[in-house]
Amino acid sequence: MPGPWAIRPGSDLNHPVRILFLLLLFCCTACTTLPTPQERHRTADALVQYANWEPLALETTPFWLLAYVPQRFATSEQLTVYIEGDGLAWITPSLPSDDPTPNNPVALRLALNHPDGNAAYLARPCQYGGAAQLPCKQDDWTSARFAPEVVAASDQAIDQLKARFGAERLTLVGYSGGGAVAALVAARRTDVERLITVAGNLDHAAWTQTLRLRPLSGSLNPADEIQRLAPVRQWHFVGGKDRVITPELVQGYADRFPAGSQPVVRIEPDFDHHCCWVEHWARLYSQTR
Repeated sequence: MPGPWAIRPGSDLNHPVRILFLLLLFCCTACTTLPTPQERHRTADALVQYANWEPLALETTPFWLLAYVPQRFATSEQLTVYIEGDGLAWITPSLPSDDPTPNNPVALRLALNHPDGNAAYLARPCQYGGAAQLPCKQDDWTSARFAPEVVAASDQAIDQLKARFGAERLTLVGYSGGGAVAALVAARRTDVERLITVAGNLDHAAWTQTLRLRPLSGSLNPADEIQRLAPVRQWHFVGGKDRVITPELVQGYADRFPAGSQPVVRIEPDFDHHCCWVEHWARLYSQTR
């Protein structure tokens, strides 16, 4: 059965602050009218078409994943893969979304602003029409968003992207929850030279405990992979005004590493969870050399 993109033309609440919880789950209840999944998908299509990129359906076990890639590229040994955040996981504090396609695909915007070399974008399972495909279920974008099968599917998709570009070495860039996926994939590979996260959820156990949210049962935790991640060069960017993923959470993850192999943590004082990563991405990315 063809993937859902092949024919395209182009928790319950335990925290007392409702508005903060909505931000944490990347909702859009402040919007008067929530864009439909199809409208959110068209937004992404429009972004990539303007940049001369195109959609690519990747078959993995057990999910179909959507990637966006440049229409034209020169084969290179190095490939940077950008992994999307959790997207629209929740509609209200107690009502999961029926489709986690992001309203604002920050990782896609970062990928389209990649400053140097080949880059590709990888969506998360069930985003961009995948929610309608078996075996997608709500757990895949809520409590089990970092489950072993989610990580394995992302790993398989990255293999396919690597082969497409003829690459030998990888840089993984993850935004928000995509940072967790990027880290978990990096821990399972030997070809990842750099791990970069932007507002990355790198220790979801500490995150849920700090913010008094229900634990992400069924999810793997990057903070449990310190030994395997220690050899990987890492840079983690976080906003000083971010109340979703705070600087303390990111620094706490970095502090778990032994001396001499601690990741670099860069705090942008005036940034929050969404602003202003895309506009400053060329400058920030240059710091990871």
